[in-house]
Amino acid sequence: MRRVPMIINGEKVESTSSNWIDVLNPATQEVVAQVPMATLDEVDHAIENAHQAFQTWKKVPLGQRMRIMLKLQHLIRENTATLAELITLEHGKTLPDAEGEVGRGLEVVEHACSITSLQLGEMANNVAGNVDVYTLQKPLGVGAGITAFNFPVMLPCFMFPLALATGNTFVLKPSEQDPTSSLFLAELALEAGVPPGVLNVVHGGPDVANRLCEHPLIKAVSFIGSTHVGTQVYQRASEHNKRAQCMMGAKNHCIVMPDCDKEQAINNILGAAYGAAGQRCMANSVVILVGKTRQWLDEIAARSHEMKVGPGTDRSADLGPVITPAAKARIIKLIDSGVKQGANLMVDGRECVVDGYEQGNFVGPTMFSGVTTDMDIYRQEIFGPALLILEADTFEQAVEIINNNPNGNGASIFTNSGFYAQRFQNEADAGQLGINIPIPVPVAYFSFTGSRGSKLGDLGPNGKQAIAFWTQTKTVSSRWFAPDEVAGEVNTTITMK
Repeated sequence: MRRVPMIINGEKVESTSSNWIDVLNPATQEVVAQVPMATLDEVDHAIENAHQAFQTWKKVPLGQRMRIMLKLQHLIRENTATLAELITLEHGKTLPDAEGEVGRGLEVVEHACSITSLQLGEMANNVAGNVDVYTLQKPLGVGAGITAFNFPVMLPCFMFPLALATGNTFVLKPSEQDPTSSLFLAELALEAGVPPGVLNVVHGGPDVANRLCEHPLIKAVSFIGSTHVGTQVYQRASEHNKRAQCMMGAKNHCIVMPDCDKEQAINNILGAAYGAAGQRCMANSVVILVGKTRQWLDEIAARSHEMKVGPGTDRSADLGPVITPAAKARIIKLIDSGVKQGANLMVDGRECVVDGYEQGNFVGPTMFSGVTTDMDIYRQEIFGPALLILEADTFEQAVEIINNNPNGNGASIFTNSGFYAQRFQNEADAGQLGINIPIPVPVAYFSFTGSRGSKLGDLGPNGKQAIAFWTQTKTVSSRWFAPDEVAGEVNTTITMK
């Protein structure tokens, strides 16, 4: 059985842990690897190596760091097929979707290639008598990243490339459910020229995550995952005087206005709700049909029935399995609760079986109408292929539904009206908005800006916010005296003269 190694100080290291867990193919339940729950001594060793490497890495010129990122983006592009196959093997998403994930991760690495213009300070000349004031964007030290299972390549790319490019070193803890593609990504970074100790990978569960949040040499923690875990990570890291950014759960809404293009809207609704079997924090799981668009219900349901479920290796499949039997059981339990609480189950995916893959964790497209905001299926993040339909008479009512939900990751609208689009962008209370775009994850040179219950921490991944998160601003006030300059009187006031 293949054992997934760690990476410490530039070397693959097999854990000495006695606790190894199986990594399963979600389509077959076949054990494809085993991953260790690393010992705390091993975690400490990785952190200490990262700390030692920081002493030299922080002095590496920006141009040299940029060239490593340029090499890394080339290697990722060259190995897209391999990365996608590893994602599909352990996560289950379709190969086209996995290839798309690699592409979105690649965007961040490409952005990191611009570090020579991103990590610039500011300067004001002669603010007082021969005094200049300027800022320096200095790296923090050792950063840590804790990622969820649903994007095992993209989420690490949201973290370590910009952290490294700004001069930090890093310890990554990928999801133990699908770690191999994350590890291969780190191997590509080493091949690109990242020095030993600058990027390390450890595996584990809550004990390892807690150690990363508590260790005195860790300066900043980036987390993407569930609200429950993210809240704990943020609190623990903050209590130990670390910066933290935690991107967490969501309940994303899509308003469908009567003036929109019907076919475009329905196509996008189906893709955003059912793609990756709904296992996306930006999945559009709630649709609000406004006015006469309520007449589209039967057609949306019929089109949902037509979505093809299959193993991720089947390129014609629209969605693959969910990650684990436990995830499937949780999704079905929530669907059951929707039925019990009075929602209208128009499409039922609970008994989905794929020929030849009877042991797979498959849940078919599921669609509820008649949903109310007090139901469990609305209040909880299902994280499965379940689409909830709410109805509203007016645009104002639809926006009110969005703003009353505690989460604020993303929201979207389908309309051909510039008037309603502008009102939506000004009035909808979510961090990322889409206008005729159902999953409004911004390109990497813009920051990921989830808000309210979906985010803890002021600064998100990617874009300018990530540069600010991974650096410490030093402000320098400087004056140089001429060799023959006569000193003036003692200045005991706060005035700068």
